[in-house]
Amino acid sequence: MTRYTKRALAITATAMMGLGLAACGGGGGDAAADGELTSGPITIWYSNNQQEVAWGEAMVEAWNADNPDQEVTAQEIPAGTSSEEVIAAAITAGNAPCIVMNTAPVAVPQFQEMGGLVPLDTFEDGVEYVESRSGDVADQYKSADGQYYQLPWKSNPVVLYYNKDLFEAAGLDPENPALGTQDELLETSRTLVESGAAEYAMWPSPAGEFYQSWFDFYPFFAAASGGSQLVVDGEAAFNTEEGKAVAGMWQTMYEEGLSSQEAYTGDSFVDGKAAIAISGPWAIPVYGDDVNWGTAPVPGLAEGDESYTFSDAKNMAIYSACDNKQTAWDLMKFATSEEQDGALLEATGQMPIRADLTEAYAEYFEANPAYTEFADQASRAVEVPNVPNSVEIWQTFRDAYGASVIFGNETVDDAFTTAAEEITNLASEE
Repeated sequence: MTRYTKRALAITATAMMGLGLAACGGGGGDAAADGELTSGPITIWYSNNQQEVAWGEAMVEAWNADNPDQEVTAQEIPAGTSSEEVIAAAITAGNAPCIVMNTAPVAVPQFQEMGGLVPLDTFEDGVEYVESRSGDVADQYKSADGQYYQLPWKSNPVVLYYNKDLFEAAGLDPENPALGTQDELLETSRTLVESGAAEYAMWPSPAGEFYQSWFDFYPFFAAASGGSQLVVDGEAAFNTEEGKAVAGMWQTMYEEGLSSQEAYTGDSFVDGKAAIAISGPWAIPVYGDDVNWGTAPVPGLAEGDESYTFSDAKNMAIYSACDNKQTAWDLMKFATSEEQDGALLEATGQMPIRADLTEAYAEYFEANPAYTEFADQASRAVEVPNVPNSVEIWQTFRDAYGASVIFGNETVDDAFTTAAEEITNLASEE
């Protein structure tokens, strides 16, 4: 058991939101079975999100109607501490389904190390399909060995939601909010709190789980850096002028009481405790009519900077225990066809990772203008780095960020320098 795996087990014990990992075992990442690719019945898992289940059931019904000799048996991911823990256990037991339609990109390096994934390069048209469907963003999902072990499927690019009523109460323009740069956001936050319109400007979770930085630091770092990932070319990329500027903004938010160091048990935005939230398109039906809201891109450092953000994607992968891998690949293509992607968009509001997203579904976005901001951001959405020890890398960063930015127990310079050295070492480990 590697040092990474030992710590991954500990992380899983406290991980939430279906993103933890727990697995023993190792082995190389090339899980393609030798011999001929065969067709026949397969089993798949999809997420337990109600809208996705409805989409998945309809998709499988359509497939089975046309392919009775390649019947698909589908079910929700079995219950467990987390989805990824359940998947990892299935890999270890050798009984993983052919496809999981809810594979978190952060988990792919671990599953690959376990020998649990089939490289899509195995299939004659695998690389061409991934890259033609997803365009330039596909490169973010390529593994260190140059192969694709996941099909980029759907993203939830995060933006700023703001409460128009609270902005108006603070004397701010609710239709043209001053949120164009991170400095403007800071000044707007001061006005919101000092006026008494809101208890806090933003209330991201201050908790220490590895994924929490995806919803405070990382979107702002992506925006400040023109789309950089946390790790680039095997080296930590956040201990820079841009990374420290983002850390400084958040540090000021906490020091001045514009964000809370305490966790909120409900939804601070819906409850009117915070005037700004960082969320993806999934939040539109959640906020609904409860909040008079607007959206704005996550701001960069300078006025007019092109907006980038965190993708919050979930992908599809084929698992090596699958007997009929050709059927699995054919189903994966069917499930991500223009027709099925459109059905997914209609059902969930999540953005299919397609290069032609806005053109293919122009009528949908015309009829649902609230989603157009997310469609625009989808082409500039930054994924977690596809590197070894991904979860431990994010936990190392979160520990440093929490200690320095949120709680002020050490300087950002010291915390980021130490974390960057450790993360670069982790990214280079096999």
